[in-house]
Amino acid sequence: MLTRRTAICSIFAAPLLANAAMAGMRRVYAVDGWAIEGIDPVAYFRDHAAVPGLRAQAIGWRGAHWCFKSAANREAFERDPHAFAPRYGGYCALALVQGVLTPSDPQAWTIEGGTLFLNSSIADRAAWLSDPARHIVQADAHWARMMNA
Repeated sequence: MLTRRTAICSIFAAPLLANAAMAGMRRVYAVDGWAIEGIDPVAYFRDHAAVPGLRAQAIGWRGAHWCFKSAANREAFERDPHAFAPRYGGYCALALVQGVLTPSDPQAWTIEGGTLFLNSSIADRAAWLSDPARHIVQADAHWARMMNA
């Protein structure tokens, strides 16, 4: 039976439950602990391709392992990880426009304004590219809210 006290408590508990769910969210999308499924983030910028990294060149950052094809790429990332890491922790950028976190596909990538964005599929990448400036504003707002929850 729903009492007045139960109804009032549930109104105040809902935001707390939402925050608890967000607290368990990982800042970096990683499969079995490997960011970008082991793809070298620096290679997107230098080779313009999704190049597999080597576990021997891996480092830990933000709770995930990041692989690199070479020591030079690893060192570049270590100097400035924010310059190379994908925006939104590597979650699908297009899904984040709707405020949803979904996995990404390392092959569905784009660099916009010097920033790496990943999407969940090539079709989502095409949709993202239809209006990246607007999508970035929308995704940024959702990401900020999620990270501050």
